[in-house]
Amino acid sequence: MPEGNELHRHALRQAELFSGRTVTVDAPNGRFADGAALLNNRKLRSVDAFGKHLFYDFGRGRQLHIHLGLYGKFREGEMPYPEPKGALRLRISTPEHWIELRGPTACDVLTQKSRDQLLARIGPDPLRDDADPRVAVNRIRKSRSPIGALLMDQSVLSGVGNIYRAELLFRARLHPLRPGLSIPAKALHTLWKDAVDLMHSGMIDRRIVTTQPADRPHPTGKARSGETHYVYRRKGLPCFLCGGEIQLKAFVGRKLYWCPACQPEVKVS
Repeated sequence: MPEGNELHRHALRQAELFSGRTVTVDAPNGRFADGAALLNNRKLRSVDAFGKHLFYDFGRGRQLHIHLGLYGKFREGEMPYPEPKGALRLRISTPEHWIELRGPTACDVLTQKSRDQLLARIGPDPLRDDADPRVAVNRIRKSRSPIGALLMDQSVLSGVGNIYRAELLFRARLHPLRPGLSIPAKALHTLWKDAVDLMHSGMIDRRIVTTQPADRPHPTGKARSGETHYVYRRKGLPCFLCGGEIQLKAFVGRKLYWCPACQPEVKVS
């Protein structure tokens, strides 16, 4: 599943191509035909990302909502269209450019009220300038759930996926099973700031790199393959900092990576 940095990159690129333009919207495989009819030949006002959700404002309360989920993918190009292939859910185009969408978890048209209700259910997004980190910090500090679960809970903090979860916790030296209420607010604000920095870098570079150059086996130049992450997908390998073995366990349906030495367990009474 793409993380928030990738969704924001899509929003920026698609806004560049289509915002302020009257667009053609169609549904080649028919599954979104009614929604496409509501949006076709209308001006697209804006494209915005909130966590892992994309919203396209077509005015009059018509909001195209997309959630890529595990299998959703965009493709783009210059006109003319390529020949439709596979389960092509949605196309948006101008006389110059097109995008195609396949396999999303959600692709629907919402009213402004429905959009606002959905947004009220998700947590602040580190990539948005209007996000309030205190909302996420307060939700974590009130919960007995493990911080490793809370960071993936989109109602607590939106846009963070499995890669950023593992790497943020390592960089903060927090054990993933530590209860949220046991973590000082100051440490959580520092984690938020780290998320902002790392996710912005990932959005620009299209490559998630979380290691510091001095910590890598090859400290000069760009991070090489196998040196971009501290713990993610490094099960059984030595930690770059302490040399200990990176661990892996199944946790809330996802793979959880951590270094037991750098992220020690903390007993909480």
